[in-house]
Amino acid sequence: MQLASFPFQTTDWSSIEAEEHTGTTGKAYWKIFQMNDIRIRQVEYTAGYQADHWCSKGHIIFCIEGEMETVLQDGRRFVLKQGMTYQVGDNNEAHCTKSKTGCKLFIVD
Repeated sequence: MQLASFPFQTTDWSSIEAEEHTGTTGKAYWKIFQMNDIRIRQVEYTAGYQADHWCSKGHIIFCIEGEMETVLQDGRRFVLKQGMTYQVGDNNEAHCTKSKTGCKLFIVD
């Protein structure tokens, strides 16, 4: 992985306003920090959240708390629990996410 040049910096996530995204059910709240071509997000899914689309974007996702299920378009299902990560590249397996109980994630894409 090549990270383009940028100066050392810290991010105070409490100072970033959350964007609300409505799913098929529930809501997602995204706090976004953009650095060159890298989008870094702190995302929170409410209980009962279900994404409203299939996503083909690559992500590295760390589950800070809670639990979510990711369904791949081919039908495979994966549960991401607190302390776990998943990784997928751009234009690989399309995926859709849901969370019964809600969760908080750290995402780089």
